[in-house]
Amino acid sequence: MTKKKICIVEDDPDLRDAMGLMIQYTQDYELSGSFKNSEEALENIPVLSPDAILMDINLPGESGITCVRKIKSKLPQVLILMCTSYEDEDKIFASLQEGATGYILKTEGPAKIISALDELFEGGSPMSGSIARKVVASFCNFENKKLISEGLTAREQEILDLLSKGLMNKEVASILEISQGTVRKHIQNIYTKLHVNTRVEAVNIYLKR
Repeated sequence: MTKKKICIVEDDPDLRDAMGLMIQYTQDYELSGSFKNSEEALENIPVLSPDAILMDINLPGESGITCVRKIKSKLPQVLILMCTSYEDEDKIFASLQEGATGYILKTEGPAKIISALDELFEGGSPMSGSIARKVVASFCNFENKKLISEGLTAREQEILDLLSKGLMNKEVASILEISQGTVRKHIQNIYTKLHVNTRVEAVNIYLKR
């Protein structure tokens, strides 16, 4: 059976070497190349045309997220697994939006990384448990806000958003250039539509806390 070619993009030399050895010791994969930054990766990976890439995010120069986008524009078929220490939601979604197929944490260890590669080639999108929970929570929060927005007018959404930032009626009125009485009327409509009785309840629903 032909081994799948894997490239590594990781700036830490010890970790890069360790990951390279990890790949070489497997039966199904072979190390096609390892690179310390985005520039090296972009110069060599399109020529090597690997089957998959293990990609760090925090690289010197261009980030791994930018590298993902540029590599996918040249090799749209390549599978990219983010292998990083970041659990930041912005970085998770930015990576996936740019074309990464999976996202795991370095702390998971060698066995998890190899298992994630197996899952990639089986058609899956491997993620560390904590990352998957963040993705699900973010999706649920988005759907919750979407449902709220469908029931509220644009002005009511504006007011609820300002209330969620801790602003008082007087401040909301000043920002939106309307009277405090109008603000109170909108808030009462928000309460009715969300089936709540207090500002705290309305804001909690909006923020899904």
